[in-house]
Amino acid sequence: MRWLRSFSEVVRSGLTIEETRLEPLLALRTATGVALVIGLALWLVSPAYAASAALGAYAAGGATFQRTWRPRKVIALGAGVSLAVSTFVGYLAAGQLVTFLPLLVVWSFAAGMAWAVGPTAGTIAATTVGGMLVTITLPTSVGPALEHAGVVALGGVTQAVLILLFPIRRWGAHRDALADALAAVADYARRLRHDPTAPFDPEPLMTARDAAGVTPAQARTRPPVLHGPRGLAERIRPVVATLADPHVGAPAEGPGRDRARELLDATADILDAAARSIRRGAPAEVRPGSTDVLRVDEEHEVLEGPARQAAQRLVELLGEALEIAGSCSARGRSPKPSGPPAAGFLVRPTMFRLVPVVVRAVRRELRHDSPVFRHAVRLAVAATLGYVIATRLPLGHGYWAPLASVMVMRPDFHQTYARAVARLAGTLAGVALATGIVWAMGPNAQVFGALAVVSVGLSYTLIRTGYAYSQCFTAAYVVFLLGMGGQAWEQTVPDRVALTLLGGALAMLAYVVFPAWETPRLPGRLADWLAANGRYAAAVLRSYAEPSQKHRADMRRALLASREARAAWQEGYDQARREPVRPRGLTSRQAQAAQEALEGLGRAAMLMESHVPRADGRSFPEAEQFADALETDTAQAAVDVREHRNPDWGRVEEALRAWEDTTAGNRSPVVRREAEMQRRALEDLATAVSRTPLERDVDSAREEGRMLAAVAADGSGTAHRMG
Repeated sequence: MRWLRSFSEVVRSGLTIEETRLEPLLALRTATGVALVIGLALWLVSPAYAASAALGAYAAGGATFQRTWRPRKVIALGAGVSLAVSTFVGYLAAGQLVTFLPLLVVWSFAAGMAWAVGPTAGTIAATTVGGMLVTITLPTSVGPALEHAGVVALGGVTQAVLILLFPIRRWGAHRDALADALAAVADYARRLRHDPTAPFDPEPLMTARDAAGVTPAQARTRPPVLHGPRGLAERIRPVVATLADPHVGAPAEGPGRDRARELLDATADILDAAARSIRRGAPAEVRPGSTDVLRVDEEHEVLEGPARQAAQRLVELLGEALEIAGSCSARGRSPKPSGPPAAGFLVRPTMFRLVPVVVRAVRRELRHDSPVFRHAVRLAVAATLGYVIATRLPLGHGYWAPLASVMVMRPDFHQTYARAVARLAGTLAGVALATGIVWAMGPNAQVFGALAVVSVGLSYTLIRTGYAYSQCFTAAYVVFLLGMGGQAWEQTVPDRVALTLLGGALAMLAYVVFPAWETPRLPGRLADWLAANGRYAAAVLRSYAEPSQKHRADMRRALLASREARAAWQEGYDQARREPVRPRGLTSRQAQAAQEALEGLGRAAMLMESHVPRADGRSFPEAEQFADALETDTAQAAVDVREHRNPDWGRVEEALRAWEDTTAGNRSPVVRREAEMQRRALEDLATAVSRTPLERDVDSAREEGRMLAAVAADGSGTAHRMG
């Protein structure tokens, strides 16, 4: 039943239209690159040669739509060159199975391991396998192979030149990431008006930080507005949370709460205006009422204590946001950072310095239980097996089967199955549409070339709305290319449909035979998040015990590590919910409750971070003991969660009692109150993941049974060897 439910979800997901902003100008520019390559090849050489030349331009253009922070022209060049290399070696080895199959195995495995670097690298690497498989002609010597590889690379060069000559919304992705971060904090402030303990998803802040990394060359041309607002969003988030919290901020009811709601509403309005300004590269208007709220009347201010301090700090930060909203410009260059590069910006390695980073990332994934390694094995086996089966069938163009497998396979179950369904549906629709046009118009290379360009433009336009819809026009593009090359549609279209179905089935079967389920990994990911949250909370407490720049830097590093662990948990949890396997060690209800508890622990630490003393400010030595106890207990609890044991918070309880008994603890009621919030979050976590005595007995019995079976097997093996 779980498989039926999962497959219905796969079909629904594969055919869903994603609501996203279309980029027709980018699609037009990229389709123009394909048109130039096809047109020149038709004019100077032949239709068959033009079909081969279009491969590089199409793949390089598609690569520029991937989510990456590097310049699009660099991505286009990289995709074109890598595709040319794979085409060259593929042409040389394609004459004999004894040479081509080992090359296909090694290349496919390497393409699968490219996912260790990231989705963009994995997608481009899969395209190179496709280039190796699509052998329009088979040169018999090095010279013709180099010629065809050069033509493929020319497509990437053409796309890069067009990007250089006709830039469209330069730094647009970076602007969107930064604007999304500010908009996320604005939405958070708006939700806090109604729910003072509303959760916050830090993913937009993480994306903005990732986008902030630039190479030295990019740093010289980055617009000034992309420097500071990310830090502003980071500073505003804990302040609005503190202001809204009824325990440490504004009171739950009364004039103080009304004043807090006014400030939160003004925060949302101003941050939204700053986000619009950054996104559009032009000043944005702010409602006059929002700026009026920021005027603080010291004599009649109704907020008191920590809430008043938070309000004053928020007004200061919103002043910076108002400057951004009113003075943002699309033009201008950022000043050259002084000192070493790391002091001016987050350093992103250049393409050459990226090599050791890639080697380390791949080496980390070379283990049996790695999802990336398992994906690489599945990719190599499916591509090779698909090629062997297809060449034995009485069908032409056998490369379509392994090509379908390579292009739909992903490291996780849901994406692989959803893309397989989407590719089949898109292929059927696109082939039917293009075949009808080819049949009605008859052979005409120039017209089919123009239709191929239109199809690829529509494919690029819809590339982010859903794989099925983009694949529909990609299939039409291929049919028009084959028609342009003079191949009869009745010899190619049925073959493509049948082989696409075969390739998709192989991809789906490969995941069943050699899966990488995320469900069994959930306890480990939860444990990682718990330990990281504990280190973050302890780092915040140590900043109270001894305010210093070093402790602030430690706190920032711990916060980033906690966000990464949370993102890994969220990704794994989302994947596990869509997998057709039963929970192991952590039920869905336990996982949801544990997530809420850890979010509460992180929120308590964030509230404490919002008013950490300055380096020369007052210290709270009593927080040191609680920090040590918290870090020790959370680290041990992480081990307990992995091994399915109930966590214990004995050290935390003892340290909290000692804090309460000291005279110094009475001088820090706010800090003490937030430490109590952390303890309650830990108790909620223990309640969420605790196992009943019956469950522990069942697990112990199962473990004992496995041990007895292993001993029995070992004993029988020994007796057999002795006999």
